[in-house]
Amino acid sequence: MSVLTRDEAQTRAQLLDVHRYLVDIDLTTGAETFETTSTIRFTARATGDTFVELKPVTLHSATLDGEALDPASLTGNRLPLSLTKGEHELRVTTTMRYSRTGEGMHRFTDPTDGESYVYTQLFMEDVQRVFAAFDQPDLKAVFELTVTAPDGWTVLSNSITEQQPDGSWKAAPTPLLSTYFVCVAAGPWHSVRTEHAGLPFGIHCRRSLAPHLDADADEILAVTKACYDRYHEKFEEPYPFDSYDQAFVPEFNAGAMENPGLVTFRDEFVFRSAVTVTERQTRAMVIAHEMAHMWFGDLVTLRWWDDIWLNESFAEYMGYQTVNEACGDLFPDTWVDFGIARKAWGYEADQRPSTHPVAPDPEAVPDTASALLNFDGISYAKGASALRQLVTWLGEKDFLAGINIHFKRHRFGNATLADFIDNLAAATDRDVHGWAEQWLRTTGVDTLKPRLEGEGSRWQLTVDHEGSRPHRIEVGVYDRDALDAPVLRERRQIDVPQAAPLDLPGPRPALVVLNEGDLTYAKLRFDETSEYTVLWALSSIPDPVTRAVVWNSLRDMVRDGELEPETYLAAADAHLPWETELAIVQGVLGFARSEIADRYVSEDERPAALATISEIARALLRRTEDGEAPGLRLTAVRAYVDSAATPAKIASWLDEGTVYGGPELDPELRWRILARLAVLGATDEPTIAAELERDPSATGQEGAARCRASLPSTEAKAAAWSALFDSDDLSNYLFTATAQGFWQPEQADLVREYVPRFYTDAIALGARRGPAMAEAAGRYAFPAYAIDPESLARGEAHLDDDTMIPALHRKLADQLDDLRRVLKTRNT
Repeated sequence: MSVLTRDEAQTRAQLLDVHRYLVDIDLTTGAETFETTSTIRFTARATGDTFVELKPVTLHSATLDGEALDPASLTGNRLPLSLTKGEHELRVTTTMRYSRTGEGMHRFTDPTDGESYVYTQLFMEDVQRVFAAFDQPDLKAVFELTVTAPDGWTVLSNSITEQQPDGSWKAAPTPLLSTYFVCVAAGPWHSVRTEHAGLPFGIHCRRSLAPHLDADADEILAVTKACYDRYHEKFEEPYPFDSYDQAFVPEFNAGAMENPGLVTFRDEFVFRSAVTVTERQTRAMVIAHEMAHMWFGDLVTLRWWDDIWLNESFAEYMGYQTVNEACGDLFPDTWVDFGIARKAWGYEADQRPSTHPVAPDPEAVPDTASALLNFDGISYAKGASALRQLVTWLGEKDFLAGINIHFKRHRFGNATLADFIDNLAAATDRDVHGWAEQWLRTTGVDTLKPRLEGEGSRWQLTVDHEGSRPHRIEVGVYDRDALDAPVLRERRQIDVPQAAPLDLPGPRPALVVLNEGDLTYAKLRFDETSEYTVLWALSSIPDPVTRAVVWNSLRDMVRDGELEPETYLAAADAHLPWETELAIVQGVLGFARSEIADRYVSEDERPAALATISEIARALLRRTEDGEAPGLRLTAVRAYVDSAATPAKIASWLDEGTVYGGPELDPELRWRILARLAVLGATDEPTIAAELERDPSATGQEGAARCRASLPSTEAKAAAWSALFDSDDLSNYLFTATAQGFWQPEQADLVREYVPRFYTDAIALGARRGPAMAEAAGRYAFPAYAIDPESLARGEAHLDDDTMIPALHRKLADQLDDLRRVLKTRNT
């Protein structure tokens, strides 16, 4: 199969003006394949040759202006076309295959009730798996879809659908859309419908999840309506589509997809078990993120994939900011979660060899395969951080004015970085072009560190700056009260680089925090006195955003070998039992458990690290015995289970169906405990099978796969490895669950023989099953706990294998860089 190059896309866009697609899809032809007919009406601006893309099982027929084309001329995914100047109609009839990888038309059968569902995910180049198309983002067209579905199914699409007298479903013609936005979701959906601002709104899930969706429907719809209203206060362009549906679909690879009028979400957002307010806040943020795309991405779309940040950075920033503004009564601390969770993702991605500018040069994204690699912490978290810094520097009024100029000039069209910057510049006298060159065209993370001088009644602050970007930051200056708790003396906004040191009255402070409020994107360090104060009194810093900034600094100091992992654990032990912000507790415990305990400390030091995390969990359980903080207690229970070094206590919880003092065990906790017992060798196949009989749902199937792969026997490991790599039977989610169970630090000797096998098997899998499964293999099946120079050398040698697809190569390069960092830290 050929990937589309940027040059080919530009040539085709100059030749063609695509008007309309008439797409007929028949979903009644069996469980393996479906039939499609795609009729494309377009104009050729000149005589010339081009091609249309499709990936069929069978190409039955193709006609151009009524003249038959030879199906045998299909080469890979390209059907050649020779055009004369003028109007044309291309009609292509195919049989297509359902996928189990979350790409194209994904089909899922619910093990709970046997009902089947299908949905499309057509991002980048996967529309070709569903119907023939001129597949590039700047050839927008009107789409009219007709879908024939089994009896009892409902068909959802980008526009309002109606069932016809013949039983088929017809969607209203869309406005101009890029091909990758077309969406169909069909099945016996459970739906909750309402109306808002004169438009039909709906939320949908599979029937077996109906009670759980109904329980959260009021919250989901309240967030949706509040965000919709807030965007209409910000944006002058009204919502551009005829309805707003949100479908929670099974085995979805991403968090969600911004299909106009029909956003698809992974259905883990329909919570079957207890969750924390932070997890509900994440769902709200994703709702807001995808709605922001209706304007930035859908109404105005990138011209080529080098500008993917224009979609994702904007939606990421707007998602957090809009939930903060519109849903503050439910979720008051969204930027804390961004700082402790998402921003760390950006910092880590930006320090790897695979880093790239937020807005890469077009030459760096020559084709769709390379474009796919840029969906990472840089395009999302770093880009959103850059926009937050831009708003701080520019002012929100001018920022929104520029955004609205952008929407007005490019509505239902395509735009580039240059267009975006020109439109921002039209709303301000500031040098936005210069800012963009410094922030969007450069790589890496700047580092800021305070240097304090002076004694007595005055002192001076100089910010030592490693890097090239300008920063507008707030500086927090703290004293210590009689109980040694930090007390804010003052907060100053300054620009870095400084024109001169900041001269301030009073004695030297106990603590100086750069980037108070987390308004810029930079690594932060502390002067000696401030570092002492942080480690002693972190939980007493009054502002949770500032505490998140400090914890992030400690995290990347560990990763940079500047702070002992044991010191980080000691700080967590000292401060998490008193921490009031749940997102911080979850973020710090997550890093302590998955990175420090499992990777950064040595095998001999690991038991002590797990014991520290268990003690933190016990302290939080004691603190929450009154039932006033259920989310914090749930977080503590999860941490205790995941860090258990002996099985007795968690096994007793499983037997009794409850944690002493609560909570009662729901399916998520039961599977979590059973997975840990499997790692510890304290359960067996009959027990796993019995639990699956108790919970035969899709998540139960995943839980069982994870537990079986975690069992410490040669037979269990051989069976799991065979399921992962010797056949292609596992769906994307079952593959992930099996891979998550396979590698365990406690079982390093048992699985040592699989470390060299991983590379050859993963490379072969990527070639067979494509980028989504290759990415899953690189993320979840990588031997992350084989931490030794031999494993690093073996992996680096395989990076030269030219048969490795780009998605896997990128993931392995990142994994090996993390391994290199861990080894360096251990040897420091």
